[in-house]
Amino acid sequence: DHRSSLLPAGLGRSWLWCHSAREIVSRRSNPYQGSLLQDSVRRYLQLPADQTVLILHAKVAQKSYGNEKRFFCPPPCVYLSGPGWKLKQEDLGEAGFRVCGYMGLDSMGSSLMETQKLSFEEQPDAKGFSCAKALYISDTDKRKHFRLVLKLFFSNGQEIGTFHSKLIKVISKPSQKKQSLKNTDLCISSGSKVSLFNRLRSQTVSTRYLSVEGGAFIASARQWAAFTLHLADERCTRSEFPLREGYIRYGSVVQLVCTATGVTLPPLIIRKVMKQYAMLDVDEPISQLHKCAFQFQGSDRMYLCLSTDKVIQFQASPCPKEANRELLNDGSCWTIISTETVEYTFSESLACVREPVSPVPLIAALQLTGGGDVAMLEVQGEYFHAHLKVWFGDVEAETMYRSPKSLVCVVPDVSAFGSDWRWLRYPITVPLLLIRDDGLIYSSSFTFTYTPEQSCIPGQQVLSDVPQDSDRLLDSIHQEFTRTNFHLFMQT
Repeated sequence: DHRSSLLPAGLGRSWLWCHSAREIVSRRSNPYQGSLLQDSVRRYLQLPADQTVLILHAKVAQKSYGNEKRFFCPPPCVYLSGPGWKLKQEDLGEAGFRVCGYMGLDSMGSSLMETQKLSFEEQPDAKGFSCAKALYISDTDKRKHFRLVLKLFFSNGQEIGTFHSKLIKVISKPSQKKQSLKNTDLCISSGSKVSLFNRLRSQTVSTRYLSVEGGAFIASARQWAAFTLHLADERCTRSEFPLREGYIRYGSVVQLVCTATGVTLPPLIIRKVMKQYAMLDVDEPISQLHKCAFQFQGSDRMYLCLSTDKVIQFQASPCPKEANRELLNDGSCWTIISTETVEYTFSESLACVREPVSPVPLIAALQLTGGGDVAMLEVQGEYFHAHLKVWFGDVEAETMYRSPKSLVCVVPDVSAFGSDWRWLRYPITVPLLLIRDDGLIYSSSFTFTYTPEQSCIPGQQVLSDVPQDSDRLLDSIHQEFTRTNFHLFMQT
């Protein structure tokens, strides 16, 4: 803290401790305010009114040279979901609610002329959708990596917040060399997410993306889906289909699973494409923006193919002179690229928020130290700041800010979740929340579980059904659990 440098030597740390202690005393001296917030959090937990911003984008971007504009493909997409947007619409009224935004590269200045405007349309599933089709990176930008920046506003001028994509790697062009597993940046691993698109005669307007609509695979000119690409054991039947780790090579049996819907294609053999031929004898690792084809396993030269907006099967022609090649049509040649997803979730339902919701904290991992009365939990992630408190369900924890990537808190005693110690015979799982000083809630996918280990109580045998009049026994169990004999662990 910069204030400690203004104090005499040796007094800085103790002064800061007193300062933080006064803040805690001040908050505790107003139990009504704390009780109101706790009631609000309970209402939120019963009926979460979250607002989610989801950004989908490619993991690599091809650089533009000279005056060309090589637009990012697939284009970065933004989805707005969650019941909180509808509540906000009721608060602001129809005229003020419409969401709009701008997206650009993180090196760009504040001028909106350098960014692309986004207008959101409501989809049948009630999600708002928009994409930035005209973003590119020029050869004057010498960076190897960059992020996308999304700024969102309501149509009445109120700023929602600023959101960042994950890191995007800049490449000059698709690699024509045989990929080495030493250069893992460009390789595609099993279990990672990819996008597939088809472009006839290199024309941008002809681009079609593999997508899912109504439970069926389609070729869309507007929206693209991210697919988890799994490496499978080719010796097993389709009903078994155990997944394997490793990098994807040509000739491997793979499975494409839509990340949004879970819809799956049958087992496919991925083939390298050269000049419209499927190469049957190539087994090198797959690289970003490579041309590839997907042969249905066990079929007679049948390949995944698009026909306008439909996805069909196409039968390749054998090559009489070269048995290791099969002739494809244009619709069977796909370009593959890795994708990333970043999701920001917040809820303004409990607070009159006047400041932007950003930076929205993202929790990546939890680290527990100690146990019993002195259990401490480190929350690791991104975009943390000093105005955040960790909540275990509807119980606030004493929280200390360490860095934008680390918060540390004291694990509340299990008794904070109820006075009935009979609960201690069962695990208690509570959601982890981060709440800003003004009441803005940031939910997460993480939970915290208190697990009693009854068999560890020395000299006592805990009955499976404790008699109702055994309060003394339950109290002794509680003391044992809260001091030494229960395990705490996290799960996501």
